[in-house]
Amino acid sequence: MSALFKNAVSKSVQELRLHFCQTSAESKQIKDFVIKNYKSLKAVNPSLPILVRECEGVSPKLWVRFDMGVEKSQCLKGMDEKAIMSTLETMTK
Repeated sequence: MSALFKNAVSKSVQELRLHFCQTSAESKQIKDFVIKNYKSLKAVNPSLPILVRECEGVSPKLWVRFDMGVEKSQCLKGMDEKAIMSTLETMTK
C-alpha cells in the first residue's frame, strides 16, 4: 500500500470486500484506489482474501468480515484516497 499503510491488518479480520460500480463517477475514487493500492495491500497481507466486486449502480462500500462471521461496512461515497485509506485502517484494527 502507500506509505500510510505499512502494517498487516488485525488477525481477527477474515476478509475485505470492496463494492463499487465500474462506470459511475461516485465510484471513481475507490476504483482508482484499488488499481493503485491492491498489490501493496496484498503484499502486506498475503493470506487475507481481498474481494473486489463491481456491479452497475452500486454505491462504493467497504465490508470487513471478522471472526465468528461478524461484518462491518462503511460507505465510501465521496471519499478521496486518503479518506479511503483512513477508513480501511480504522476498520481493520
